[in-house]
Amino acid sequence: MNEESNIRSQMRKGILEYCVLLILRKGRAYPSDIISQLSQANLIVVEGTIYTLLNRLRKEGKLTYEWQESTMGPPRKYYSITPFGLDTLSDMTKAWDEIVENVNHFRKEIF
Repeated sequence: MNEESNIRSQMRKGILEYCVLLILRKGRAYPSDIISQLSQANLIVVEGTIYTLLNRLRKEGKLTYEWQESTMGPPRKYYSITPFGLDTLSDMTKAWDEIVENVNHFRKEIF
């Protein structure tokens, strides 16, 4: 992996949780739907990464899930954000806005 790819990978890992919570704020979702939405924003992730993240967020009380019968196979697990997850999302949004402001301050000086 070259240096540029490594930098992008590390930065994406740092924002993946935030993006997943933003997606689930709009409503419950199946993991493949989450992956699809992330892909539309050019945040390409593999299923294993998403399932690991969703499981961790569930254990932390930020997400919950429910099973829903599927007409095309086994039941599917749909994830939803919890009130604690919404609080976390609010905190992350404040932190993100601050980080963007700080970085843009320096970008203006350079460009």
